[in-house]
Amino acid sequence: MMDDTEKSRIWQKITEYAEASASELSELRRDFHRHPEPGWMEFRTSGRIADLLHLYGCDEVLTDQQVCKAEARMGVPEGGGMTGVIGMLHCGMGPTVALRFDIDALPVRECEELDHFPAQEGFRSEHAGYMHACGHDGHITVGLGTAKLLCQMREQLHGTIKFIFQPAEEGVRGARAIVENGHLEDVDFLLAAHMYGGSEQHPCGICITAGHGLATTKLDVDFHGKASHAAAAPEQGNNALLAAATAVLNLQAIPQHGKADTRINVGKLVAGSGRNIICDAAHMELEVRGKTSEANQYMQTYAERIVKCAAEMHGCTVETHLMGTALSSSNSSELNERLEQVCAEQLNIPVWRDPEAFSNVSEDFSCMSEAVRSHGGQACYFLNVSRCSAPLHNDRFDFQEKALMNGVKAFCGVTAELLKT
Repeated sequence: MMDDTEKSRIWQKITEYAEASASELSELRRDFHRHPEPGWMEFRTSGRIADLLHLYGCDEVLTDQQVCKAEARMGVPEGGGMTGVIGMLHCGMGPTVALRFDIDALPVRECEELDHFPAQEGFRSEHAGYMHACGHDGHITVGLGTAKLLCQMREQLHGTIKFIFQPAEEGVRGARAIVENGHLEDVDFLLAAHMYGGSEQHPCGICITAGHGLATTKLDVDFHGKASHAAAAPEQGNNALLAAATAVLNLQAIPQHGKADTRINVGKLVAGSGRNIICDAAHMELEVRGKTSEANQYMQTYAERIVKCAAEMHGCTVETHLMGTALSSSNSSELNERLEQVCAEQLNIPVWRDPEAFSNVSEDFSCMSEAVRSHGGQACYFLNVSRCSAPLHNDRFDFQEKALMNGVKAFCGVTAELLKT
């Protein structure tokens, strides 16, 4: 058992390290920001993370098929592969703590105006059409800074730490493949965080949430019909465009769930080849969401029934493909309290609670947290708050780099608290 003097030294070391590493963290973040890669294509990103984890002293560094179960991946694009990294640090007998950091970028063309800080400072995206517009460059950097310090502190810790650098969070496609590879089965405590914009009342610090938003299912739907001449032989065709249009109108009419909020959106519909041709193929991309996993399942089941019936109405066939999924989940109250106590009392980080923050988005961290909770473990998702220049997923999004220090302090502090005996 640590005495108070030893604990005090640990908190001091964490604070001093994070503050002394500000320049290193900034440089690392800007490198990742300059080289964004979309989900399942984070090849450079994963390689750089793995190299640094080896350098810092992780006992094991898992890559490629060791990280994700190939057949459990969802929404893999052409050219996509096995990405993601898990670093392992063994510090003797004790609990297992997993820290998750997502690593993928978005298909957003970054702002070129010089009043946009990354453009002004020369670290704007060099990958045309892609950008770290959701702060994952910051998440990666916080994860690496945390790993570096905890490797240095291993003699004061008792247990195992897993640094999980997850691919393909955007579109909620990546977490399930890590879960199904068994990496959460022995985890006692699981934590993750997200960059988030501050307010006048709370410009910077750690915001503890109630959980991680809405359950969701992402579906791609392909209608298959039969082409024919629209004037000479319309009766010989089966109109896939009409089937898809029928589906869209009826999807928007799904009754709301009486016990929880629900959402549905058809975001893309592509069909047809010419004005005088009965369309033989249509492609639709849609999502459903629910405040609970049960409400989301209600929406998914109803939506799948509608697209099937719409296809049958017009003599078409239909294929539905699962492209992403996330559950509803809540934080452990005990882990929330430990995070709050460490940040406020030991690390001098402003900390507050907001149960509504991040409540109307979806995060596949929930797949991991539910896997941990299923065997009695605890999970916590929190927000790393700073002044942001624009909303998430915007071409002008940027965060204040002092948030990198707060993130490292928070993750290191709560991990040290959990593994101190």
